[in-house]
Amino acid sequence: MGRRRAATDPIYPRWIWIAAAATVALLIVGGALVLRTLIFPADSGDGGAAGNGNPPPAGEPLAQDAPPAVAGASPCIPLNILTSLENAEMVRALAAEYISRPRNVDGKCVAPAVSQERSGVAAGKAAAQFPGVSAGERPTVWLPDSSAWLRIAGEGAGANRIPQEGTSMARSAIVVAMPETMVTALGWDRQPPSWSEVFKMAGEQDVWERLGHGDWGKFKFGKASPLVSTSGLMALAASYGAAGGSPGGLDGMDLEASSLVEKVRAVELGTSHYMATPEHFLWHAREADDAGKVSEFLSAVIVDEKSVWDYNRGVVSEDGTTKTSGPAPKEPLRAIYPTDGVHVADNPAVILDGDWVGNQQRLAGQDFLAFAVTEQGQRVVEASGYRSVQGKLDSGVEKTGRYAETLQPLPLPKAEALVSIQESFPEVRKRARALFLLDVSDSMVQEPGVTKLQRAKDAVLKALDHFTGEDEVGLAAFSHEGDGPLQPGIVSPVAPFKTNKGDIAAKLNELQAVEATPLFEAVSRFAGDLAKDYKDTFINTIVLLSDCKNDTRHPGDLGGLSEQLSHQYHSTPVLVFTLAYGPDADVPTLRDIARASGAHYYDATDPTRLDEVLGELVTSF
Repeated sequence: MGRRRAATDPIYPRWIWIAAAATVALLIVGGALVLRTLIFPADSGDGGAAGNGNPPPAGEPLAQDAPPAVAGASPCIPLNILTSLENAEMVRALAAEYISRPRNVDGKCVAPAVSQERSGVAAGKAAAQFPGVSAGERPTVWLPDSSAWLRIAGEGAGANRIPQEGTSMARSAIVVAMPETMVTALGWDRQPPSWSEVFKMAGEQDVWERLGHGDWGKFKFGKASPLVSTSGLMALAASYGAAGGSPGGLDGMDLEASSLVEKVRAVELGTSHYMATPEHFLWHAREADDAGKVSEFLSAVIVDEKSVWDYNRGVVSEDGTTKTSGPAPKEPLRAIYPTDGVHVADNPAVILDGDWVGNQQRLAGQDFLAFAVTEQGQRVVEASGYRSVQGKLDSGVEKTGRYAETLQPLPLPKAEALVSIQESFPEVRKRARALFLLDVSDSMVQEPGVTKLQRAKDAVLKALDHFTGEDEVGLAAFSHEGDGPLQPGIVSPVAPFKTNKGDIAAKLNELQAVEATPLFEAVSRFAGDLAKDYKDTFINTIVLLSDCKNDTRHPGDLGGLSEQLSHQYHSTPVLVFTLAYGPDADVPTLRDIARASGAHYYDATDPTRLDEVLGELVTSF
């Protein structure tokens, strides 16, 4: 189990933050001093649900937006706002509504600019005061989708702690999403399960066969990474809660007790695999739905309810950033609210107190946050698929998303507990059985200077830091000369990482480029070999890096390979995560290979992003 972070840890240099720190903000509007009432949550250090705060009770009116008659002068005050991937669309809508009417802060107009980042990554960047980012590009407002990230970032910061509460903008429950036919088959449409029952069902891999739906294969249960995603972090909190017999009682548990850790590890064995963000699961669920077989890809995934609404209205995202819209799916997802309560993402906003935040930026941030909790701002929140700060829902959103009318919120764990369970993830997660498969065709060494092959070696070596001794990891490569056989093939067999890390590093360094690119042959052979030795207590996977297309006279085609991978996924799934490396990579083929295996495609066609992309990829297991 990882220790608690200390104030002296390198990841947490000292910095000072504030959270729009007064209940009444003193603003200069239209040249006059104006008192603007802000709504801030009460201290929930007792473990109360994050973001409950003190908005007017449901049924009572919210404050009205009262902009000045004339906008302030140009140039406008730049207001940089950093959000999570999940809530970026809502915050952009709030910003658009905010500037649709005149704004005057200290005699100036205001120009909001919204950027987005995965929650855990943003927390790390904030802790380091956004290294490498110019002062003009750093955010004034940080708006993650959960106060959990404020607490994690603030833990260990000593006297200069990040505030653990902010101004709640909106709320979205963390739920279990399932195809409706599966919900009905389990009877969960009539009697929702507890969290313990959800995890117990995920561990029963033959449940569909037992219920007369053998064509659905194994129970496929997906979770996002708790290192970067709110739904992943809350899923891990639910695992600890279920294992400890109290979904809302993490603060009172000995989270490092070996007996509890072993129970959590047993719970995590029911996970089919992890992905960096829940949007990855929903993207592939939609692809499977388009093919008429969503049940073959997904049984259940833990996501926020807003993502269920997005999915059911035809909005999905392959990368978690860029969303695409289409028709509604053939089979919608159903949000399941476990009977013992749900964690609620409260979308808190804090104003940063870095030395890059000037007085005008701070005032502009306060003005924007004040607008967001007015009646006009909350209409935007509701239209964006969220519950308002008073718990209100847009009727259309409620119907499409199949939201519960009311919630039973679980208390957000305190900072110490959140850091503890997050740091435990390498220990409790389901183990990986991974084969790195590298393209060593001659195209990998054709550019001058540092070659793509050398960059790939460096990136894989760095990615190995993700694994623990109990994972099983191996290395293979593929090419051939003339009509000769595939070579070099397996260079370091899949074996416990604690015994073969050195061998993998040595053999990786020895790899040399050859000639041809027998892509289909290589994936077929090594995926078949892993399936023959399939271990259901591991996530069985291949990490494929390739920079071009199948270029060989050896037998093999995409259709046959896809059929093989799809068949394996039904009973002995070997997930082939594909990474397109360089601008000449065959992106459509790599997408198809990943899709057929139930895995995800990653894009490093910009070679400078290889380390970043591969680092994200390995969080999927």
